[in-house]
Amino acid sequence: MKRTVVLNVVGLTEGLLGEHTPALTAFRRAGSLRHIDPAFPAVTCTAQSNYLTGRTPAEHGIVANGWYHRELAEVQFWKQSNHVVRAPKIWDDLKAVDPQFTCAKTFWWYNMYSTADWSVTPRPMYPADGRKVFDIYTWPYDLRVGLKGDLGEFPFFGFWGPAAGVDSPQGKADVTSGWIAASAKWIEEHHSPTLQLVYLPHLDYNLQRFGPDDPRVTRDLAEIDAIAGDLIAFFGKRGARVIVLSEYGIVPVKRPVHLNRVFREKGWLTIKDELGLELLDAGNSRAFAVADHQAAHIYLNDRTLLNAVRSEIEKTPGVARVLDADGKREFGIDHERAGDLVVLAEEDAWFTYYYWLDDRLAPDFARCVDIHRKPGYDPVELFLDPAIAFPKLRIAWRLLQKKLGFRMLMDVIPLDASLVKGSHGVRPADRRHWPVLLGPAAGAGEEPLRSTEVYGVIRSAVAGA
Repeated sequence: MKRTVVLNVVGLTEGLLGEHTPALTAFRRAGSLRHIDPAFPAVTCTAQSNYLTGRTPAEHGIVANGWYHRELAEVQFWKQSNHVVRAPKIWDDLKAVDPQFTCAKTFWWYNMYSTADWSVTPRPMYPADGRKVFDIYTWPYDLRVGLKGDLGEFPFFGFWGPAAGVDSPQGKADVTSGWIAASAKWIEEHHSPTLQLVYLPHLDYNLQRFGPDDPRVTRDLAEIDAIAGDLIAFFGKRGARVIVLSEYGIVPVKRPVHLNRVFREKGWLTIKDELGLELLDAGNSRAFAVADHQAAHIYLNDRTLLNAVRSEIEKTPGVARVLDADGKREFGIDHERAGDLVVLAEEDAWFTYYYWLDDRLAPDFARCVDIHRKPGYDPVELFLDPAIAFPKLRIAWRLLQKKLGFRMLMDVIPLDASLVKGSHGVRPADRRHWPVLLGPAAGAGEEPLRSTEVYGVIRSAVAGA
């Protein structure tokens, strides 16, 4: 088998390659570029699952980054157990061919309790006193000790939130992808896996903040090009084949769509008062939306509302299409975890999870980076609230409160969805905004790869084809 490294440069598209990405452009010219017809929805967890199983959500079950668990009556996002992916993985298939095959998953998702030989993923610790201590989870456990001993603490602050992708007192804009790249080198030097999957998220942040056409993104392109170029050279010298790919392309957006507010005005949501603030009670709501970028799953606890809900959604500005049972089969997302209806946004729109009608009654977590409590994805977590006169002072005060042992909220996130200028989830009209696969392993041809065909490209590369 041929040792292979897959660099997942999140958000990379043909339209972003050029003068600001000399290393990636040279890598493309030395091999080839294939567009990837994006997964649906074109989001991290679904795309990665398509790539690593060769199957669609109808089979592996990853219908989004999060969904409504009907038996628990809870919306849960960003779970990490590999067991939720209900299909064989590429490392299992290759190990069945050659028992000597090994695999390292370096920050790809669903990284806990997989059968990969080495795994590294972000994972805070939650002591009983209410603290949240940033850390990583690894398998084997001693991998964590070695990585942190040689590389220092994982810069969790730069992985998501207002400090991600920007220079801050805590570190440089590209510090997180730089740390991940260093960990990939460390794993290679200590273990030399047959296949290593490396996640590089740096482009994701400012492409969503500013949109792909903003000139400020050129700095991000240069930074990720330097990181990826260094890895290409490093692994090339060690005799490993390199594949560069992305999960989705980010397009400019200008219209946030608040489906849950539409449903609330129709009387279909149930809202619970908790300490004077409003909490969505999904289990008691007749219909509600779980938003994830440009796709939303609509769950009905009262199925007599199906036609009424569909009619209301279809006349909502920013909605491109509503998938019923036949539509879900067409898009390969007909799985029990999917919503009763699945909604696609128009290309310049995206879906929020917002359900409150008065910002004064928004739940406390709405103004925090809190990816697990929010019943939907929230890209507004990338921003500091512009209404805060001295945000750095607010942050310093909150950190001091935390250090002194007081309970506190890092309540610095705005509630203005119009700040977001880039999103993803549906297939862009222009292929220059589609995800790509670069390198000699991409093969020749003008026809795009289906997202499920990426599995075969990786497997063929490892097989030495």
